[in-house]
Amino acid sequence: MNPRAFREYDIRGVADRDLDDATVRALGAALGAQAAAAGGPVVVGRDPRIHSPRLFGALTDGLRVHTEVIDVGVVPTPVLYFSAHHLAPAAAVMITGSHNPPDENGFKIVVGSETLHGAAIAALRDRVQQLIAEPAPHPIKAMHSRDVIGAYLDHAAAMLALGPRRMRVVVDAGNGAGGPTAVALYRRLGFDVVPLYCELDGTFPHHHPDPTQPRNLVDLITRVTHDSAELGIALDGDADRLGAVDATGRILYGDQLMILLGKAVLRELPGATFVGEVKCSQAMYDELTAAGGQVEMWKVGHSLIKARMKEIGAALAGEMSGHLFFAQRWLGFDDAIYAGARLLELLSRSDRTLADLVGELPVMINTPEIRIDCADDHKFGLIAAVTARLRTDPAVTRVVDIDGVRASFAGGWGLLRASNTQPALVMRCEAATAARLAEIRAALEAHLAAAQAE
Repeated sequence: MNPRAFREYDIRGVADRDLDDATVRALGAALGAQAAAAGGPVVVGRDPRIHSPRLFGALTDGLRVHTEVIDVGVVPTPVLYFSAHHLAPAAAVMITGSHNPPDENGFKIVVGSETLHGAAIAALRDRVQQLIAEPAPHPIKAMHSRDVIGAYLDHAAAMLALGPRRMRVVVDAGNGAGGPTAVALYRRLGFDVVPLYCELDGTFPHHHPDPTQPRNLVDLITRVTHDSAELGIALDGDADRLGAVDATGRILYGDQLMILLGKAVLRELPGATFVGEVKCSQAMYDELTAAGGQVEMWKVGHSLIKARMKEIGAALAGEMSGHLFFAQRWLGFDDAIYAGARLLELLSRSDRTLADLVGELPVMINTPEIRIDCADDHKFGLIAAVTARLRTDPAVTRVVDIDGVRASFAGGWGLLRASNTQPALVMRCEAATAARLAEIRAALEAHLAAAQAE
């Protein structure tokens, strides 16, 4: 067992190295015992990765020592989250590598109505370590199959309030789990949908399913132009992260989508509360505040964002990476398929195209997420050292350290944080001009280099 696979808000690792059958079976036994104590079954879904069937078998063998299992099949993560509401199980588990490389896989876990994170995952890790050393009991409880995609589509369609306009949209699922469900929903709503890489294939033969990387959107941009579509929607591997492109080929990231979708929420709920995260553009915070919203900056991570939303009663939350969480007219979990439908709803109510709306967004110059390889053993110590250095930098006007360190400078900001899913640091910088962006990035890199040399 590799204890580092148990991360801040999910369990993730190289499938054939970190997620061996004994570890996964013990994980199932630990969760199954919790579910049995709560008096309910466990729902399990999986993505189309080539090792997901093996992980499903080992996990359900462990679960069925203690409790019944409801198998919802190969589904996107939002459908698994929906099943946690629709079927009211004691727990729900999604087997998915999300946007990570094809050789990786993992587990997103819901117990009751809460997605496990932090101390709860650490406690689960400790219990798994104990169970691995014990003989593996024989599974005795039943497993049933259940189709929940139809119920998901019905509920999503009922929660939408479309206007009269319909447009052509290209959907690129990157051969991940979300393609068939997204195409079905958008066609049901009356849109002209052009599927691109919507067939399930866990080898991801065309491009990696991560819409935060521009290289993964090249085919989508080309197809939008070729088919004269108004927009393209991109899903990550398990369809809990959304990317979009307009007809001119401009890419919209999560914080830009938050501006458009948040303003639409404010038209229905004046004064609504929103949650962003430390990687989001300052323009997002400024725009939603100017429109009458209340916006809080919070930590990166789907479990952490969902928990914070509940605490403060937020209507919508979003991450720059494309996780978008609607509590207003939805169920509060990250769902790229439903968020894409809300974008289509917004456009259906307007005579203006997505390109028109994007043309009015504030223009800030920023870097993509810059990943810097860093061993898990060292990354948090390095962040602490960089934070200390930035606090003494006279050019820094503000330091936010709720998740890594976000330092504000005149004319922009820079962020450095430890990835919770990979052995890496993540850097992102933003400024009003390219020259200022280069200066802020250089300052942050200099502090990092000095901390590494200490």
